Amino acid sequence: MKITIIGAGNMGGAAALGLAKKGAAEITVTARHEQTLKKFEGTGVKCLTDNKAAVKDAQIVIIAVKPWIVPDVIAEIKPVLDYKTQQIVSFAPGVKAEDLLAQLKDGKEGEPRLSYVIPNTAIEVGESMTFVSPVTAEEKDAEILNDIFSTVGVSMIVPQKLMIAGTGLASCGIAYALRYIRAAAEGGVETGFYAKDATAIVAQTVKGAAALLLEHKSHPEAEIDKVTTPGGMTIKGLNAMEAAGFTDAVIKGVKAGK
Repeated sequence: MKITIIGAGNMGGAAALGLAKKGAAEITVTARHEQTLKKFEGTGVKCLTDNKAAVKDAQIVIIAVKPWIVPDVIAEIKPVLDYKTQQIVSFAPGVKAEDLLAQLKDGKEGEPRLSYVIPNTAIEVGESMTFVSPVTAEEKDAEILNDIFSTVGVSMIVPQKLMIAGTGLASCGIAYALRYIRAAAEGGVETGFYAKDATAIVAQTVKGAAALLLEHKSHPEAEIDKVTTPGGMTIKGLNAMEAAGFTDAVIKGVKAGK
């Protein structure tokens, strides 16, 4: 399987590195400038600055550029795309499906096999939560994408109507989780730890909490109850967070982008 990723920025670059590490496919990534591609040296990722050349032999073409650059990229590569043999994937949930299709079909025969795929930046380390949503792609196309992205974390096929919600939970959710880690680490510094140690402690704690939920398939409150003793430190800390609006703030944050 040959995959070309147009765009070596934060998401495109992370996907290229993660997929290459897992050997999930033969990965080519593109960028306008050679300097941007230096981070891929020694990774097994093929690097090009010519988008047309990069997509010619690919079975899957991933467009991973900023939304406002998408029309220019499509106009550039469309003449060499083959809709019968190639899947087209967009990493840009902010670009409407009808707009993408109109750009892909304008002046070209055939029906593009289009899907949206929304990973998060943890794809680089094989721990992404990824959503796959076919637009005009067939079910088998979506299953192929789901299998590929399952090698770099957890992947789920969802309808288009859930893609924005999924982005808030998983893609933006990485930032929300990291902001909690930063805040908790700052509290750790106040209680006596060096910043580096506090960050490592909180990161491992969050990793452990996630592992408990995934392993036990339990509700968060069930795991919370196990460490919340009457009159203890945990319940006092939880109540202090709730008094400051913790749960309400998180819910509002997740919903803000819809």
